[in-house]
Amino acid sequence: MSNAKSYIQTVALRDVKCHAFHGYYPEEQLTGIYFMVDVVVTFVHTGDTENLNHTVNYEVLNTILLEEMANTQKMLETVVRRILDRVIDTYPFVRTGKVGIRKMNPPMPGEIGHSFVELSYEAAQ
Repeated sequence: MSNAKSYIQTVALRDVKCHAFHGYYPEEQLTGIYFMVDVVVTFVHTGDTENLNHTVNYEVLNTILLEEMANTQKMLETVVRRILDRVIDTYPFVRTGKVGIRKMNPPMPGEIGHSFVELSYEAAQ
């Protein structure tokens, strides 16, 4: 019987506020709007908690997120996919990942707090 412990580590950025120009309609791409972005990943922890090379660096996650938010797209579905793909490419040991983008006060009738698009990933076992 093995006493080896297997830990699942979570690294996340929540509520990253970005002003960006994503939107299907041309006026959205002219004026821009505020978005809130969440990125959450999990992976098997190696046990070395003092080595940045054995974890997911949330500064790198932030750089990926900000670069993709600055790359204007018509659909938020494209943006979440690009962020998640880059995270997985950068950290191939990620077991699960989730990226969500909220469009704050979307320009449509009614009082809407936010619209939301989310994409999840689970590595093949």
